[in-house]
Amino acid sequence: MYPLKFEPILKQILWGGDKIIPFKHLNETLSNVGESWEVSAVEGSESVVANGVDKGLTLPEMVRKYKEELVGETNYARFGNKFPLLIKFIDAKLDLSIQVHPDDELAKKRHNSFGKNEMWYVIDADKGAKLISGFSEQITPKEYKERVYNGTFAEVLQTCAIAPGDVFYVPAGRVHGIGAGAFVAEIQQTSDITYRIFDYNRKDKDGKSRELHTSQAIDAINFSDVQDDFRTAYEHVQNEPVEMVASPYFTTSIYDMTEEITCDYSELDSFVIFICVEGACDILDNEKNEISLVAGETILLPAAIQEIMIKPRGSVKLLETYV
Repeated sequence: MYPLKFEPILKQILWGGDKIIPFKHLNETLSNVGESWEVSAVEGSESVVANGVDKGLTLPEMVRKYKEELVGETNYARFGNKFPLLIKFIDAKLDLSIQVHPDDELAKKRHNSFGKNEMWYVIDADKGAKLISGFSEQITPKEYKERVYNGTFAEVLQTCAIAPGDVFYVPAGRVHGIGAGAFVAEIQQTSDITYRIFDYNRKDKDGKSRELHTSQAIDAINFSDVQDDFRTAYEHVQNEPVEMVASPYFTTSIYDMTEEITCDYSELDSFVIFICVEGACDILDNEKNEISLVAGETILLPAAIQEIMIKPRGSVKLLETYV
């Protein structure tokens, strides 16, 4: 097997902006592109391989074809033919809805799906851009209903001004929202289940209000999720991997590099995904396959790959994630 690139799946959304297409160096004229799904096995939005002998196959077809070779023995035993992660770029020209995601148990019961634990890495942020994450004070389910009804729910949410490089882990159950001007990479479980709580009274292109899930959300919300700052702290070190998030769902590190690094994956029983958020590099694996990676691109290294060398072209910032 070899490092895989996929065709991006661009999503035009009413809150979408104009940053994704130039960031990804695409020859497109689409407007309001809010998301680029980089690696996806969500039904109806399956990524298609863009390079090599498997070009044209979808990600679910790849999992069925290669099984443990692609995802790792433990992951294949755990997830079967379901690929467990979804990778996105998100560009919010306007505020996204305030929302919450169910955990595995509730999602399985209601939707026969994975839950949705996720993380954000801030690539860029306009002046004044913010993210909403968690509560600023504890409230009860009864108060939640009242505040949603009278329009004061946002008053009890923790709002954080953001800058490039900020990281937020957003577990299932945490109320959250991406604010206008935020441009983020999102790593999450393979799930497209979102309970919208408040959507700023917006109308879609047909003049209709988007569906809200106020009642369904009550069972998903962690009402004791109160902190002063929900940012994830990590060291800013060059030329070595720095772990930012370690969870049962994914582990993510950042590589801020100006020098070559060799990564030994012989003991890791998982695929690895690299997301390039700045600069460019070349990656050479132990089978002598070489692939380039520039800002806005994402690659999937199959579990069968034992070792890679990352060679920066000047400097590069990469997010590395695996299960």
